Amino acid sequence: MSASTASVFGPRSVAEIAAALPGATAVFRRHKLDFCCGGQAPLAEAAARRGVDLATVEGELAALHPDAAAATVPQETGALIALIEQRYHATHRRELPELVRLARRVEAVHGEHPLAPRGLADLLERMAAELEDHMQKEERILFPLMRQGGHPMIGQPISVMRAEHDDHGGHLQALEKLTQGGVPPEGACNTWRALYAGTRKFADDLMEHVHLENNVLFPRFSA
Repeated sequence: MSASTASVFGPRSVAEIAAALPGATAVFRRHKLDFCCGGQAPLAEAAARRGVDLATVEGELAALHPDAAAATVPQETGALIALIEQRYHATHRRELPELVRLARRVEAVHGEHPLAPRGLADLLERMAAELEDHMQKEERILFPLMRQGGHPMIGQPISVMRAEHDDHGGHLQALEKLTQGGVPPEGACNTWRALYAGTRKFADDLMEHVHLENNVLFPRFSA
């Protein structure tokens, strides 16, 4: 990794890179770098905090083709909102109840196991309730305003949504801790494995969801 490459990525915020470089979010997820709620930190700082080799991350980012998947994020605001609603809101509503059910079962059957995710079902249930409230506010208030082209007072609901996104980020940290990063213990049953596969997908989806709103959609309506 040359110094010139490092200077391109290291000082830039993780969120900025995620929004500008298609494929960067997959790199950040792979290295467990927060690009949504904690994405304002410079990449160099975020990597150091996580104990990740900066040169490795920069190399993977440099290998991405800027034109790859360029069309995956709609440029038209209405289409972007529709993507968020269909790809993320609907998915959370469909998948979270099953994750809660699986977590309850694993806790009931394997509660004595030293690595059992005790409290995971309650956490997922709380996240589902908070997400539902959050998504309804977006769908009933914020998104209609955005589809109409904005509003002089739109900054207030955006600020509220950003604050709630920070809360989601805190829940994701708790989720990672409870599930040991989504890695089931050796000999885990199929239900336990399915639960952790589902929580890993949910965490990835939620990070992508918050990233699209915080770093792509909201800046279109705020300074």
